[in-house]
Amino acid sequence: MLKELDPLLHAELRLAVMSVLITAEEADFVYLQEQTGATSGNLSVQLDKLQQAGYIEVEKTFRGKKPRTVCRITQTGTDAFEKYVEVLKGYLNIK
Repeated sequence: MLKELDPLLHAELRLAVMSVLITAEEADFVYLQEQTGATSGNLSVQLDKLQQAGYIEVEKTFRGKKPRTVCRITQTGTDAFEKYVEVLKGYLNIK
């Protein structure tokens, strides 16, 4: 029987964000937007969902007068992402 994929990570944009963050120490909002092609509003909503789940940390600061949002994956997020990949491999029969 196939295990259930994490519905939070199964959404395309949230999976893309996590894929970027799993390989980077941190990424700012602008970089995530460039990498995912998401609109500001949609990316903001999805980052909030990931943060509420404890998968990422979000730090809001200013660089000069410009706001800067930096995201980092948490250990919980790393564990969830790795589990998601393992379950997906089961769907594809990859060892």
